[in-house]
Amino acid sequence: MTGRPRIVDAHHHVWDLSVRDQDWITGEELAPLRRDFTLADLEPEARANGVCATVLVQTVTVPEETPEFLALAHDSDLVAGVVGWTDLTAPDTADTLAALRELPGGDRLVSLRHQVQGEADPRWLLRPDVQRSLAAVAGAGLVYDLVVQPHQLPAAVRAAELLPGLTFVLDHAGKPPVAAGRTHPWAVHLRALAALPNTVCKLSGLVTEADPHDWTVEDLRPYAATVLDAFGPGRLMFGSDWPVCRLAATYTEVVETALLLLDGLADDERDAVLATTAERVYGLR
Repeated sequence: MTGRPRIVDAHHHVWDLSVRDQDWITGEELAPLRRDFTLADLEPEARANGVCATVLVQTVTVPEETPEFLALAHDSDLVAGVVGWTDLTAPDTADTLAALRELPGGDRLVSLRHQVQGEADPRWLLRPDVQRSLAAVAGAGLVYDLVVQPHQLPAAVRAAELLPGLTFVLDHAGKPPVAAGRTHPWAVHLRALAALPNTVCKLSGLVTEADPHDWTVEDLRPYAATVLDAFGPGRLMFGSDWPVCRLAATYTEVVETALLLLDGLADDERDAVLATTAERVYGLR
């Protein structure tokens, strides 16, 4: 164990290609990810960096994955929460969530997520059927993880306005254009989302939005500073985005980078980003 502060990794993935293909892993750039990544691979790296708990996040939009992840969490003393998937355009979301809660590990279900970033309709979150399902997510006492591109943030803002009883967690800080060195219009939309009290943000995924082969901490600092200023430490949580982060950095490098980006905070503010925000928002035990 290093001298790291206590950390909750609020965003990572696992997959086993013999169980299910990850059809998004295509092309030479993503080739390093075309192999199995398991909890057994993650655990020594996480423990070595002071990680006491994690949140396992969905990767593909198939109904079988969420029960599998809940079962993994049930048998793990590291995975404290699961962000699952269900079809939010279906009429029976409330029943589906109730059934998931009855499965082994169902008590670890903390949030739902859909790959909105891949939807052609920038207002997908505002579809009436999706809005109905998001209300069911809130009714089940869960939160909702947003994985969106910057141009989809305005619809996310409107969705959060329409559903004040649902907490929205923005993954990867809304995927800012780090490699291009721009902040506009991402920062404007991000601040509009942060102005709503039912929103939270993840300090995650920035290393892969930068140039994966030639990034520095200083390249990331303007984006981290923007989310810190907009949301504050009490609504910001750290996530490694392992193993996707491995395209640009090791697990240890991601943790060390986060600590450097938080180096101006008071101890309690840093602890909020690194652990207590995730514990509170996701209701982790």
